[in-house]
Amino acid sequence: MRLADKVAIVTGGASGFGAGIARRFAAEGAAVVIGDIDRDGGEAVAADIAGAGGTALYQQADMSVDREVAALVGRATGDLGRLDIMVNNAGISHRNQPMLEVDEATFDRVYAVNVKSIFLAARHAVPVMRDAGGGAIVNTASTAGLRPRPGLTWYNGSKGAVITLTKSMAAELAPDRIRVNALCPVAGETPMLPTFMGEDSQDARDRFIATIPLGRLSTAEDIANAALYLASDEASLVTGVSLEIDGGRCI
Repeated sequence: MRLADKVAIVTGGASGFGAGIARRFAAEGAAVVIGDIDRDGGEAVAADIAGAGGTALYQQADMSVDREVAALVGRATGDLGRLDIMVNNAGISHRNQPMLEVDEATFDRVYAVNVKSIFLAARHAVPVMRDAGGGAIVNTASTAGLRPRPGLTWYNGSKGAVITLTKSMAAELAPDRIRVNALCPVAGETPMLPTFMGEDSQDARDRFIATIPLGRLSTAEDIANAALYLASDEASLVTGVSLEIDGGRCI
């Protein structure tokens, strides 16, 4: 198995891409700690993984709060003995709307969850990985950070920050044998889809899908497979990459 004997944290793991990543990692032999504010969803995903013969724990965590991120990392090291992989997947967006209609509180929350969370995760995960002689960090960015479009301006900026942070982290942490890469998914069948489109109607979906050359939205499996590669030893020479999983949307 590709992640045998590894321990991974997956934030935002209670649903959507995060749940897909957690399940895929566990199927490949990793022990997974699911971090999410959604207790019911996180516990359900952990139970599904355990029912399939894998190892998974749930830890309630708001990734914008330092003490909760510390507790999440502590759950991995305390209960599972180590931390090899940190997947910073937790993220939110504002509704697709004109940029000046987004209120300040929403802006602050988007940047706290999408950007500050990576800062806090690094504060607590990097020292553990350094002591262990290396590790892998995977940040979930977005095609929105590469090919921004009107309506999601502040969200686009937060994901652009994730891409830049990923490259800078990769350069700085390479001497510690800590690889840092980013996923850039196109929109998929997740709870955030209606937020991205502004409405969840067949017409809105058809218009969006028409901008994707391969003609479909992403799936949790698509993103999980990409995350698996970047987190695995198969990608031992890959760092600082922002991998587009987008059906050609960014072409």
